[in-house]
Amino acid sequence: MDLKITTLAERPELADPLWKMAEDWPEFILHDPVGWSLIGRIVADLPEYVLVATDGGTGKVVARAFSVPLALRGRAGGELPDGGWDQVLLWAFSDLRHGKEPDTVSAIEITVDLTAQGKGISGRMLAALRENARARGFTEVVAPVRPNAKHLEPAAHIDEYAHRTREDGLPHDPWLRVHVRAGGVIEKVAHASMTVSGSTAQWREWTGLPFDEEGPVEVPGALVPVHCELARGYGVYVEPNIWVRHTL
Repeated sequence: MDLKITTLAERPELADPLWKMAEDWPEFILHDPVGWSLIGRIVADLPEYVLVATDGGTGKVVARAFSVPLALRGRAGGELPDGGWDQVLLWAFSDLRHGKEPDTVSAIEITVDLTAQGKGISGRMLAALRENARARGFTEVVAPVRPNAKHLEPAAHIDEYAHRTREDGLPHDPWLRVHVRAGGVIEKVAHASMTVSGSTAQWREWTGLPFDEEGPVEVPGALVPVHCELARGYGVYVEPNIWVRHTL
């Protein structure tokens, strides 16, 4: 596909179309309170860290990539946080508010329109995200990667899954494989990267499942089971991600 990839700062008219792509995110993911409150602020406050890909023929938005700058090295010697995706979003906007000089870019999301998947666009967006960070003077990109085949094995332990490889030595997971091929190094697991909590009624609405038994519930699209506290009327999902570090 003939792609034109630009920052949102260069093409602010794409701020609305980038939200209208056909997506396949599971409904419950949209209810992470950190993401719900901050993802829109990346578009509003950090447009130079938002990449938008349009089809060169039709002009349709077919992919987006969000990233955020943050001061990572001053926190615990630059160690990547167990809080993963949620934590880097909180740090990035805290740094922005307090005027801290960023030293690292964290990837936040790469989404490809359903009609354009399977054409290698995610890898091209990752390359563009890396190049955008390099052009802004950064020497490192980190990514709390959501492994895109883990939902097929919700009972598999994330620490084993993160380091599972094929015969050629590349990661078993397709999205991790894209990162490693691009030069990324798998560093650690973020065991509590994103947390979604809700009443059992909310979980029934989000998933269409009964949520009528105590204990773990396997939910389509979830990387690990949701813990259901039926007697107390709530469920909690704690998603693990996998930290990948890209030296530019």
